[in-house]
Amino acid sequence: MLYTESEIPHFAGVRSEKENNIGLIFFIYYTQMIEKTSLADLRTEFKKGSLDEHDVKKDPFEQFDVWFKQAVAAQLPEANAMAVATASKEGRPSVRMVLLKNYDEKGFVFFTNYESAKGKNISENPMASLLFFWESLERQIRITGSVEKISPLESLEYFRTRPVDSQLGAWASHQSSILTARSALEAAFKKMLEDFKNKQIPLPPHWGGLRIVPDEFEFWQGRESRLHDRIAYKKDHANNWKIVRLSP
Repeated sequence: MLYTESEIPHFAGVRSEKENNIGLIFFIYYTQMIEKTSLADLRTEFKKGSLDEHDVKKDPFEQFDVWFKQAVAAQLPEANAMAVATASKEGRPSVRMVLLKNYDEKGFVFFTNYESAKGKNISENPMASLLFFWESLERQIRITGSVEKISPLESLEYFRTRPVDSQLGAWASHQSSILTARSALEAAFKKMLEDFKNKQIPLPPHWGGLRIVPDEFEFWQGRESRLHDRIAYKKDHANNWKIVRLSP
């Protein structure tokens, strides 16, 4: 592989020919190593923990609370980030990242534009699955259940806590619709700035919270040799939580 002079790293204060030659050798070596790496070779051995069905909480909400607080204490970036998977009435799936904004024994809440792609999916097919992945802890949590809107009052209470620009953005953006150009979005935002100048910004009628009401949890702890620990909670006929271990 050939390199142009502009592609060769030169570090501040390194000017001798010998040092630049050493830098070039390492640059070429590591670049070639990256090029030789195949997807099949990308893997990590998980060794940081274990999970036993006899040690977890009997209530999956309590177990989630334990793990979530540990993720926050570990100062993970956006520990509340989660993937939300939905499907249309035809069964066509889609997934995206959102932020968890509340959880309790009733379920897990995030906020969105109800007219967005996920909002339309949920109106047609009110089921969803959440996934938290905390790489440095070698943990995942998967939560599946039905979806319901929270009350307008609950949405308003959260809306009031958002920065003003975020409140305006909820009015300016027709989420998931096609934009002719970014300038159109910026113009809409500017118009909202003018429309709500020196006013309290109201809750948009198309915006609010969605709550996933779980009927299944899975807690995943990475283990060596891909023999991961998977502990699931499922509702039985009496609507009680049953704890089972799943094969990895």
